[in-house]
Amino acid sequence: MEKIKLYSRFERFWHWTQMALVILLTITGFEIHGNYTIFGFEAAVRLHNASAITFILLGIMTIFWLIVTGQYKNFVPTREKFNEQLKYYTSGIFRGEPHPTKKSFGNKLNPIQRITYLGLLIMIFPVQTLTGVLYMFYHYPQNPIDASGLWIAAVLHTFGAFIMVAFVIVHTYMITTGHRINTNLKAMITGYEEEPAEEHKTENQTA
Repeated sequence: MEKIKLYSRFERFWHWTQMALVILLTITGFEIHGNYTIFGFEAAVRLHNASAITFILLGIMTIFWLIVTGQYKNFVPTREKFNEQLKYYTSGIFRGEPHPTKKSFGNKLNPIQRITYLGLLIMIFPVQTLTGVLYMFYHYPQNPIDASGLWIAAVLHTFGAFIMVAFVIVHTYMITTGHRINTNLKAMITGYEEEPAEEHKTENQTA
């Protein structure tokens, strides 16, 4: 096996902080909806709002970092090996076939992951942010407005929350699909991923 540098310190900080915020936003969000009681309604609202503001600031910082470092290219969709990756996920993975897409620092995501993450970045996250901010300012007593026009925002925000829950479940499963069950998780902790040396060498020679 050969160690390959995949994730910088900032990427790992961004990933784990974002994960913690998404989990906290989900837990407090559904509590605000009255599904259960953990923190209490008022505390849940305060935690939810604070987490949302932190998430927005982290997002702005991350977008700046992606542009400056050129790492945004990892999220640009591509048709290269798309069919191979789809076939791998639907059948090849269950037969122990090798991954069709080899990772590198400039190519962290396979074609399907690129589309999925880009969708989160340009659709789900912005919608959640916009609808959340509208709903947040409505609830402040110093700014009372008619809530009849915000029901769409509330519905979209809740729908986006369910999509995020579904993503977290799928993402957690996909973590286990590396060369070993802990390969992907370990890479996001250390920054390095182990791949078969022969495969990586062949990829470099081809490039």
